[in-house]
Amino acid sequence: MASPSSALRRGRAPRVPVYLLLAWTWCRAVAQYPGSLALLALAQAFSTAAELTAVLVVFGHAGELAGFTAREALLVYGLAALAFGTADLLMGSVERIGDHIRTGSLDTMLVRPVPALVQLAADHFSPHRLGKVVPAAAMVGYALATLDVPWTLGRVLYTPVLLAGGVAICCAIWTIGACLQFFVTDAREAANSVTYGGQALTEYPLAVYGRGIVRAATFTVPLAFVSWQPALYLLDRPDPTGLPEWLRFAPPAVAAVLCAAAALAWRAGLRHYRSTGS
Repeated sequence: MASPSSALRRGRAPRVPVYLLLAWTWCRAVAQYPGSLALLALAQAFSTAAELTAVLVVFGHAGELAGFTAREALLVYGLAALAFGTADLLMGSVERIGDHIRTGSLDTMLVRPVPALVQLAADHFSPHRLGKVVPAAAMVGYALATLDVPWTLGRVLYTPVLLAGGVAICCAIWTIGACLQFFVTDAREAANSVTYGGQALTEYPLAVYGRGIVRAATFTVPLAFVSWQPALYLLDRPDPTGLPEWLRFAPPAVAAVLCAAAALAWRAGLRHYRSTGS
């Protein structure tokens, strides 16, 4: 079988997304150490299980929080974990752009006949991150199967759109956070406070937080559209925070706006970038 690099040289790359070719290359590399790959995947799964246990313990002691039961909280947690886990799998490597800037390896990416953002996103791609995605998907499936969700044709068709919108929002936030490192090289920790910190925030129903946090997570950094608003839509519940119900239909539009903002941030970062000269 031809390698991805030979496919690129022979001009066959347009038939298959370049990202998939690069990701497959990294998958073949990590597959040379199956034991290590399995242990890393298990570690990811255990971390997800630990986070879920914390949520269930809180709801187990309280019974209900802000009118949400443990199973409803499981849906909120699963939606957040699935969106952030998938975004981490697909785009998580962009957060290391600061390392590429400092070492000068970004210069190498810029002269290759492949978009630099694609190379960054696929850099060190590893299927061990599925250790987060698969359990999260199972939680969402279990929650939707056991909760009294009023399924209609519209709800069935709109659910995949909500899931895809959540992933797109997380990918865009990851990219925007990474672009900060074009301007402030050590901005990775600040970006992580939004990405990984944002996941911790959205794992619980937003109604348990103060009104200011809910507004910020809706209109400033729109993390509410990753799990909270989709959960309200799927459960067919009014928003206990008092925000209008039409917001639950906004995730696709929010995702489109954030992706456009991420593209602009990336272009602005490249224009600002100056080679290390090494």
